[in-house]
Amino acid sequence: MTLRRLPFATESVAGLSAVVTGGSRGLGLLIAGELAAHGCTVTLAARDAEELERAAAGLRGADVGAGNVRTAACDVRDRDQVEALFTSVAAECGAVDIVVANAGIIQVAPVAAIGAEEFDDAMRTIFAGALHTSLAALPHLRRSGAGGRLALIGSVGGLLAVPHLLPYSCAKSAVAALAEGLHAEEAAGGVTVTAVHPGLMRTGSHRHAEFGGDRGREFAWFSALAGTPLVSMDAERAAARIAEGVRRRRTRIVLTPAAKAADVLYGIAPATVTRLSGLAARALPKPPPGQGGLREGSKVVPPAGGLTGRLRRWGSAWNDRASARFNQ
Repeated sequence: MTLRRLPFATESVAGLSAVVTGGSRGLGLLIAGELAAHGCTVTLAARDAEELERAAAGLRGADVGAGNVRTAACDVRDRDQVEALFTSVAAECGAVDIVVANAGIIQVAPVAAIGAEEFDDAMRTIFAGALHTSLAALPHLRRSGAGGRLALIGSVGGLLAVPHLLPYSCAKSAVAALAEGLHAEEAAGGVTVTAVHPGLMRTGSHRHAEFGGDRGREFAWFSALAGTPLVSMDAERAAARIAEGVRRRRTRIVLTPAAKAADVLYGIAPATVTRLSGLAARALPKPPPGQGGLREGSKVVPPAGGLTGRLRRWGSAWNDRASARFNQ
């Protein structure tokens, strides 16, 4: 893993204690690496202890400093576990100064192929995870001598609804509202809250995303778009931008030109964007009869032939390489 470090021009974060949830792979791992590279003691939090240790070993191998990286197994859906995480970090590191709530899941399927359970799962992991993290972290951040910083990782999918990603969009839109509300309420006390809305990034997330309906074709379009240059963003560059924005106490960060354009267009002409989304939905795969349930991307067999297969092989090649580099 090669960290793409942007210079921190003013206030240093060296010596501060940071916690990154969903920090064992992908974007969370890269953000943690950026913070550690600039002198933070970083605690990686995620559910899988073995995956966390691989992530920490990778960061240490990237020369961010063995003493700067810690791990803590924690399921952000469990409020008690999250409370215990921050109590432990504060006791062992002396403070909690920076928190990045990044944990989440991605479900890719038409709504006809899923039910309320998938929406519940997205809300519990993405929104409740961000909420539990925020509420447990804020008392510690208010006591930070450096002035606490909290970043909630949303998505362009939370700024406007994306077809075949509805559970994800619903949960991320709730995260966006939480970030804006917390920013307003905490500003007077010296804690800054940053809402981060990335577009598509080459993180290798297609391997752990869950696919339903015509799983092979859903996997093909998602992995191709997420890996296509110009449409998607280099994940290391995204992580560097996020880390810099958190350090600078930015209120809102929207990443990728496509995400920025979608955000602006939706603000100007929401009905037009909704109609365009409807047209896009017609081009997406229809669910085959009788096929239910979601399957992880690493277990999905995409189509090998035809236009779909060619697009998948071309576009997702970048994402496939990212998956190995970012502990996916």
